[in-house]
Amino acid sequence: MHLFRRRPPAEQDGRPRRLAATVAPASVEVTPRFLRVGDGYAATLVVTGYPAEVGPAWLEPLLSWPGRLDLALYIDPLPAPIAAARLRNQRARFESSRRADAERGKLADPMVEAAADDAADLAARLARGAAKLFRVGLYLTVHARTETELLEACAQVKAAAASTLIEVQPATWRHLAGWTTTLPLATDSLQMRRTMDTAALAAAFPLASADLPAPLPGDPPAQGGVLYGVNPDSQGIVWWDRWAQENHNSVVLARSGAGKSYFVKLEILRNLYQRVQVAVIDPEDEYLRLADAVGGTVVRLGAPGVKINPLDLPTGDRRPDVLTRRGLFLHTLIAVLLGQQPPPAERAALDRAILAAYRQAGITPDPATHHRPAPLLRDLNACLHADNDPAARQLAARLAPWVHGSFSHLFDGSTTTRPDGHLVVWSLRHLPDELRAVGTLLALDAIWRQVDTPDHPHVRRLVVVDEAWLLMRDGEGAKFLFRMSKAARKRHAGLAVITQDVADVLGSDLGQAVVANAATQILLKQAPQAIDAIGDAFGLTAGERRLLLAARVGTGLLISGTNRTSFEAVASDAEHQLCTTRPSELADLDDQEDL
Repeated sequence: MHLFRRRPPAEQDGRPRRLAATVAPASVEVTPRFLRVGDGYAATLVVTGYPAEVGPAWLEPLLSWPGRLDLALYIDPLPAPIAAARLRNQRARFESSRRADAERGKLADPMVEAAADDAADLAARLARGAAKLFRVGLYLTVHARTETELLEACAQVKAAAASTLIEVQPATWRHLAGWTTTLPLATDSLQMRRTMDTAALAAAFPLASADLPAPLPGDPPAQGGVLYGVNPDSQGIVWWDRWAQENHNSVVLARSGAGKSYFVKLEILRNLYQRVQVAVIDPEDEYLRLADAVGGTVVRLGAPGVKINPLDLPTGDRRPDVLTRRGLFLHTLIAVLLGQQPPPAERAALDRAILAAYRQAGITPDPATHHRPAPLLRDLNACLHADNDPAARQLAARLAPWVHGSFSHLFDGSTTTRPDGHLVVWSLRHLPDELRAVGTLLALDAIWRQVDTPDHPHVRRLVVVDEAWLLMRDGEGAKFLFRMSKAARKRHAGLAVITQDVADVLGSDLGQAVVANAATQILLKQAPQAIDAIGDAFGLTAGERRLLLAARVGTGLLISGTNRTSFEAVASDAEHQLCTTRPSELADLDDQEDL
């Protein structure tokens, strides 16, 4: 038995104490079967046997073990020439064993046969460059308060490892080297390695959460997903794939300042890495820094010179009912402009005027005419004036503010900015409050025309509607959002609805339907006045309600059906600079850019 004691830390020549002397334990007692570190006990287990086949997150039973466990994974890549030579020698041994058994008339060993086939497959993938080999060491250090508790904890860890066909052995007489190996020192003092290929090593990374459903046997392995954060209860990683759910929609509900926009920007950035095309409706210019960083397109509705023509036909869409669908949207747009559905006589006059305006522009149901310049809103209004029906002239008078009056600057010209690109941000900040709902509807319509295009049916698209209560409080806008939430899945698209006004969402049938059609539901910090409505709508327990009331910024619940887990959003320094909305941090970033 060896006993190491550390001397009391002391300052030398007025210099501060070294970090190692400050954080090191008072003593380390070494025995053959365990260590006594300070006032606790520790023992190291070495993984010596691995299963023949592994699935995603095969280390999760060990990482989610409820006790204190330090797990260290050492990875050293093998150079291709060395890997090929070792694999060739191993295959030669297998073939030699096969021939020896055949010459003696013995039955083939199934273990040797399986190993030889695996080696041949790995050699083929290695030759094609589809895989690489690594030397991997996996070590576990178990901690406990007493020696008896340590023995029980080691037995539990061995059982957890055995559940995934992993064999572990104690590092007898080498527990000191094992303990230092699992410290964050990047030094493997045990050097008990095993060769793995790329697929097996990638599956070892803990991209799963113990609180979320694991893939069922026979399910195809997960290929996508993004990092949502870390589970503060188990310290496990919360990795979620919205595109693998029954629908691709999500809803984010939180009070102001709870970090909902921060979280959504993180998800957008990480979806862009996977070639997902994203469109954002941004009421407060919170996504402009992100768009500038990734080379996105920004459409500033309401800014001088920015025009949107609601009568534009979808580019490249040659379906025979394009003109009919554009006319139906114009009925919705006019209802939003007027703040109510026009009476039947005015709706009939509007339908006649829409057909007349397109006819005067040379556009008919024939797709060959759809490339011609579309009429403007003033042309539609002129057709209403030309109609002898008093209802048509009444409707034309009601549309005057948007044709010739103070609200006409958005519609009095052809569309100036084409919303194309991998990230398109529709900025609404420059619009007056009276035009916010109209601007949001126009943005949603332009986004839907891209989602519904038949040219690229397999491109994934994410539509983000921030501050959705602005649209929910308008009847026609809420209906449009509901239709998108119902039909997006069939077009490989997902709708993400973000709002801080829970009452506007849960207080209407359409809002509740949008929430019900979201397979991914995110709840961050909630106000006490809204927690009862949230709790009843989502079936929250008393503990979950307390969690949401006291949650830190960026911390909340991920709910999908009957599965739910708490998480805390995490970001790198570069991601944080793109996603933060704190005025002090934004001011510092602007100062750095000026320098």
